[in-house]
Amino acid sequence: MTPQLSTSLPSFSAEDPGGWEHLRHRAVIADEAGVDRVVCSDHVAYGENLEAYGDPKKGGQAGGKQPTGPDGHWLDPFTVLTWVAAQTDRVRLGTNIMIAPLRRPVVLAKELATLDVLSGGRVDLGVGVGWQKEEYDAAGLDYSRRGKLLDHTLAVMQTLWREQRASYDDEFLSFDAIHQMPKPLQAGGVPIWVSGTLNDNVVRRLARFGSAWIPWGDAAADLPSSIPAIKQALRDAGRDDVDDLQVVGYLPMADGALDVDKTAPLVDAGVTDFRTTFKFTGDADGDLANVAGVVEAFRSRFGG
Repeated sequence: MTPQLSTSLPSFSAEDPGGWEHLRHRAVIADEAGVDRVVCSDHVAYGENLEAYGDPKKGGQAGGKQPTGPDGHWLDPFTVLTWVAAQTDRVRLGTNIMIAPLRRPVVLAKELATLDVLSGGRVDLGVGVGWQKEEYDAAGLDYSRRGKLLDHTLAVMQTLWREQRASYDDEFLSFDAIHQMPKPLQAGGVPIWVSGTLNDNVVRRLARFGSAWIPWGDAAADLPSSIPAIKQALRDAGRDDVDDLQVVGYLPMADGALDVDKTAPLVDAGVTDFRTTFKFTGDADGDLANVAGVVEAFRSRFGG
């Protein structure tokens, strides 16, 4: 699988930035420079216990720190990506990650199908359970069941995307003879990118729903070990297309330039989607030249 390049859109700010034109600027530059994918983050609401983000037992990152306080400004990812879709032509549009259990599945399925249709089939959905109990409290949901809620959400969406006359039944929801159009343009529905560590729940979720894995925690820190391990676990779970699994890793850079020597082993290990954050000055020509230079160096060495 030919490696791809992705970049994040900073759709959040510790304080009011006074406008969000920088998102449009970065997305358009990425589109023109040949970046494969832009992604943005998600938080619906905040409590005040931000230390939980540094606790892996709660879904956080060991030693991690949130980029904003509880009053940070976080834009809705689908609104951002819809706005970006209208101003770009080819770059794919993703979430990294969206806390899918916080949304009603039937509404989320409709929103994603609509965006996929309007964007010409460019949407990727990166999902996870999140780390913040207070966010689930605010949504009236049981934080302790967040994994089951995520599986439920993904199952309902794929049912609605794939069945013309859809029926579904589990402990959370039951419906029969439901029609939801239009379907996503992409066959089988919007690709689902599952975030998580190397554990049984993530393996099961990937085996059932996932087109790609967004490693987290210790798994992300040691990709040469974790990628073969999760692929073998998926084979053991009965998945037969493991070689097609996309895997996210971060692009090694040195002084704003591609570090080929550090990137090559990650390609060999199985990373297929390299995430990076480019330096932007606000000058369109200069920023385009900078991003295009990294893209050209990446393509010349790793194809695409």
